[in-house]
Amino acid sequence: MSSLDSFFSADGILSRYIPGYRARSQQLEMAQAIAETIAINSVLVAEAGTGTGKTFAYLVPALLAGGKVILSTGTKTLQDQLFNRDVPTIRAALQVPVTIALLKGRANYICHYHLNKTLSDDGISFISREEIKFLKLIENYARRSKTGDKSGLHNVPENAVIWQQVTSTRENCLGSDCPDYKQCFVMEARKKALSSDIVIVNHHLFFADFMLRDEGVSELLPACNTVIFDEAHQLPETASLFFGESISTSQLLELARDTTIEAMQQARDFIALPEAIASMEKATRDFRLTIPGEHTRLPLSLVKKYPDFDPTLSILLDKLSTLTEMLESQAERAEGLENCWQRAKQLLARLKQWNSHDGEDAFIRWVEVFSQALQLNATPLSVAEIFNKQLNASPRAWVFTSATLSVKNDFSHYCLEMGLDAAKSVSWDSPFDFSEQSLLYVPTGLPEPNTREYTEAVVNAALPVLRASQGRAFFLCTSLRAMQQIYELLLAAFKKKQLDYPLLLQGQRSRSDMLEQFRKTDHAVLIGSQSFWEGVDVKGDALSLVIIDKLPFASPDDPVLSARIDKINKEGRNAFMEYQIPRAVINLKQGAGRLIRDEKDRGVLMICDPRIITKSYGRRIWQSLPPMKRTRRLVEVEEFFLKNQVG
Repeated sequence: MSSLDSFFSADGILSRYIPGYRARSQQLEMAQAIAETIAINSVLVAEAGTGTGKTFAYLVPALLAGGKVILSTGTKTLQDQLFNRDVPTIRAALQVPVTIALLKGRANYICHYHLNKTLSDDGISFISREEIKFLKLIENYARRSKTGDKSGLHNVPENAVIWQQVTSTRENCLGSDCPDYKQCFVMEARKKALSSDIVIVNHHLFFADFMLRDEGVSELLPACNTVIFDEAHQLPETASLFFGESISTSQLLELARDTTIEAMQQARDFIALPEAIASMEKATRDFRLTIPGEHTRLPLSLVKKYPDFDPTLSILLDKLSTLTEMLESQAERAEGLENCWQRAKQLLARLKQWNSHDGEDAFIRWVEVFSQALQLNATPLSVAEIFNKQLNASPRAWVFTSATLSVKNDFSHYCLEMGLDAAKSVSWDSPFDFSEQSLLYVPTGLPEPNTREYTEAVVNAALPVLRASQGRAFFLCTSLRAMQQIYELLLAAFKKKQLDYPLLLQGQRSRSDMLEQFRKTDHAVLIGSQSFWEGVDVKGDALSLVIIDKLPFASPDDPVLSARIDKINKEGRNAFMEYQIPRAVINLKQGAGRLIRDEKDRGVLMICDPRIITKSYGRRIWQSLPPMKRTRRLVEVEEFFLKNQVG
């Protein structure tokens, strides 16, 4: 594909989209590497720093090569951006007649069957007044929409409860037995995907289908020539989630709700069924109460110490088994009852499987506690072997790309974790001039992060920097608890020192709304946790300072992390250096990547954690960051802002 250089040259047809010579040359190199990967059906791991233009670098060879391409992104927002903007731009520039389809999980499409069922008298009796208002909007939208994609209806919040009742799940979809099958939005999206050259999905959909063969991707893969993963650093976590098994009390309560509606409509004369549903529902709610608290993850060893857990789980298994038998006796009466029986049967099997000791060496069994639910999880100790089998199932090209995949240009951690034994790995630095555009500041005199006074010391160290930048900052925290504490301390400090910098706290509104508010509000300071470490793009002076409270090491109390660390150490390796440090580096690079988003940006990255200086591994961490000037002197930070006239 020698013609690639003509597209990326200074006077090429893509030149107006590419800011400078270095970016063009990097894009050309990356595009050539991807073109070669596609030509020989091999595996490429490509790290491309911010500003490299990796999207164009993979789209150009993918569109020119022909054949079917599955493009998987990190989020639905990125999916929409690729579908609505990036792919059409490249298609028009290259003048290639490729067709494009957007495919999301079924929960993103309105289901005519469940919408009509909810609109019925029996369905509406379960809905609040506000949700009924949303329901009417959804009904009108379903009539006029060609896709049924809920992202097209902006008047109904994405997290509105009503969506659960007007969309389908893998469990409650009636498939070809559905009376509305011919006008099904999900099936229409799949048909379009099957006939299109470029299909844009997201990682959750890709891996859900990889294992469940449900969402349409499994039908696409046999004919697919190339799979490209953008934001590929997210894959180990996503693969772990879907290569395992989980069952939650929420699924059981949804089964109870749907079965109640079906029983009222189709089996009023079978009076034993409502009693069985009520008994199973009560056992489910009792099971949730066996572990107090919320937002915690517990290994099986700790879960077993709660005295009511095992006895209540036994009762739940018994009640679910009874309900399953009753549904089997009524299944022939209607498709809805048949579906409820199949769901009950599957949930019962998964609950029994989790409670058994099968696969104990290969899987980690653990429990996640939410405010309203318990989720039982079985996560594989390693995803490498499972994923490697899929890579070798049939010949096709695989491309994994992100701005953060390596530690000091070493990809061994990522490739080992994903089972990419034969992958070629290449890295391109960001074309931005970090030594001129940015400054890395690590303050002196802070205590160790595990001390009680640490968070207050972080805020005290951050205040003069916030004054120098005049707000315009992201304050990225490694925990929700620290985030809340920092917000309260800054609120008090700003009031005391009469600093008029608006404070925004993650969770006050949706992430997209908060970003919009941050961009429009002068001198704002946004305090966030994991949601704002990646996938956030704020260019210009609005974001001139990024503060990171601690090095983002995952909590060793996490049951999955703890089990994997234990496995590595038992093999005679060093889990901290091989596993924990690389994960922390990749997360830190994501957070640091929020600061410089184009060639005109200027700003300071403040990392408060003294371990980046005091610990032997600290050098490995900061050397993995972009080549910023480094300082420990506050006066140099103040001079930087004055020199660059930021604020």
